[in-house]
Amino acid sequence: MAEPAARPEGTSGGIVIKDDWPGYELDLFSYPAHYCGDLDCVFIPHGVIMDRTERLARNIMDDLGDHDIVVLCVLKGGYRFCVDLVDRIKSLSRNSDRSIPMRVHFIRLKSYLNDQCTEDLHILGAEDLSFLAGKNVLIVEAIVGTGKTMETLLKYVEAFSPKLIKVAGLLVKRVPHNAACLPDYVGFEIPDQFVVGYALDYNEYFRDLTHICVISKSGKMKYKI
Repeated sequence: MAEPAARPEGTSGGIVIKDDWPGYELDLFSYPAHYCGDLDCVFIPHGVIMDRTERLARNIMDDLGDHDIVVLCVLKGGYRFCVDLVDRIKSLSRNSDRSIPMRVHFIRLKSYLNDQCTEDLHILGAEDLSFLAGKNVLIVEAIVGTGKTMETLLKYVEAFSPKLIKVAGLLVKRVPHNAACLPDYVGFEIPDQFVVGYALDYNEYFRDLTHICVISKSGKMKYKI
């Protein structure tokens, strides 16, 4: 799919999917029939996501094993990645002499209208995070673009005086000026394309896709608000 090629200085890490990656033809995979005509390609198949998530879980175990962790899952787009990542960490813990006790808390960020990020960021479910004081925190996010949203969230979380903050991001987009705040654990570095599936949405549609796909122009028009 993509070569883990050498990265230019300042990029995020993870598996690098190059700008000219065309994706896989839709006919090679199963996907909901109601999205016929709404997608251009399968960008990252579900099985590849799962394998990469297991590797990230191992990296987190290596870094944070034996530490009590509070996982902050960023809804709604991050819930699938968070569930799978936590499950794999738990599985590794069961089969290891190292263990990570975990609590999971959910917060929601909203900054998109259609396919455009807005300046108006709403943080829901984070009114009182005082229980984070002195704790090791793992923020789990599905996708990071410019990093401005994550930067705002980190400043908010830091105000509650946690001991440590780490960020796991499934996707990091290569967009201009995206070096502001990059995750510590990155699944894939992708081109600046609007992707859906694996809980990533376009106006609440496409969350039911198991693969990560590129939405088509007709799909954007069909579900535009």
